Amino acid sequence: MVGGGGSVYWGARGSGFRGVVVIFAWVSIQERHLRSYVELYASLGWNSLVCHAGFLNAFASEKAMSMAIFVLNELLKELQIKPCPVVFAAFSAGSKACMSKVFQIIERPCESQLNWDKYGLVRNCVSGHIFDSGPVDFTSDFGSRFTLPSTILKRPVPAKVASWIVKGVSSGLDALYLTRFGAQRAEYWQNLHSSVCIGAPYLILCSEDDNLAPYQTIFTFAEDLRGSGADVKLVKLRGSSHNGHYKHDPIQYRAAIASLFAKAASIFSQRFQRLEEERTRMGSKYDEISELICDLQNAAVNSNQSLRRVATGPSDHFFLPSSVNDGYAASGSSDNERKESSNLAQNAPGISAHSILGQMLFDICVPKNVEGWDIKFSGSLNGQPYACARKLSPSRDIKSIRRSRL
Repeated sequence: MVGGGGSVYWGARGSGFRGVVVIFAWVSIQERHLRSYVELYASLGWNSLVCHAGFLNAFASEKAMSMAIFVLNELLKELQIKPCPVVFAAFSAGSKACMSKVFQIIERPCESQLNWDKYGLVRNCVSGHIFDSGPVDFTSDFGSRFTLPSTILKRPVPAKVASWIVKGVSSGLDALYLTRFGAQRAEYWQNLHSSVCIGAPYLILCSEDDNLAPYQTIFTFAEDLRGSGADVKLVKLRGSSHNGHYKHDPIQYRAAIASLFAKAASIFSQRFQRLEEERTRMGSKYDEISELICDLQNAAVNSNQSLRRVATGPSDHFFLPSSVNDGYAASGSSDNERKESSNLAQNAPGISAHSILGQMLFDICVPKNVEGWDIKFSGSLNGQPYACARKLSPSRDIKSIRRSRL
């Protein structure tokens, strides 16, 4: 991704890597400086996904959100191939230009209106956080404090002209974003604090000589994280400038990074082992539920078949008066066939017609008052004739028919 919103690219992408570091940077740090960090992480066996945000990303939430989604999608492609530990590393104002929006997406999906399940894998893989020269506070003089000293004030122009430019830019930013600074600042710190829920350790590198990222602001942030139960390591360097800690003391810096990477790899291993155990337990529960459902279905089928056998057994039909029985015998049914069917019905498992359940079914299904009903055969069921009945009109000569017994 290259454009006015910044760039996203893979700084290092080896095959035998141990994890991925997502670097969040802003215009306050140059590309050549980012390259030194990419090489440091590669020497420790970690690939790097660089997110170098543009100037307006720190002020326009829409641009920051767009870049955050792009970074997450790019990271997700890699994790779907091979899940591995992921460490978020924010340099200077990179935490405001993109990183905070990433936390908003994976920690507060309802507010970001995105599908949490899509980035659930990313969330489970995040195993560490690094803040180098940050996080910085977000105030109305944010742009003039960070961008102008590194891009304008170092140029050979008169000091008065540079001062006018600084004041003009500050006034322009105030006019554009003054009404939104308060809300964005609150959301920014809320997103950073919400990262505690991920359960990953923090490494914060700072200096008392850093005027752009005051030590007191960083110390307060670290204490808030500790109060929320987070594992925080605060490394305070002496004499280093903003974004210059690695250059000032490379040995101590490398040792701190290597320690966090080892801890991140351990947390990732424990987390996925726990997820596998939970998935196994859930799978066994699903198997038990499936077996129970199958048993219930089989029981329902057996009950249905038993009820059918009760209803279709030859001894359970309505027996008609002798005149009708004679007609039935003449229709072609033999006594041997009826005996064979009777034997099959007796040998097959079913519900006895003389049992309590059979008597209850008989009382429910057979009308107690059959006067005025004309019962006749209208077909066969399972090779046996069955009777159907309809109400006779009062003008019929038949007065009554005795109710048969099972």
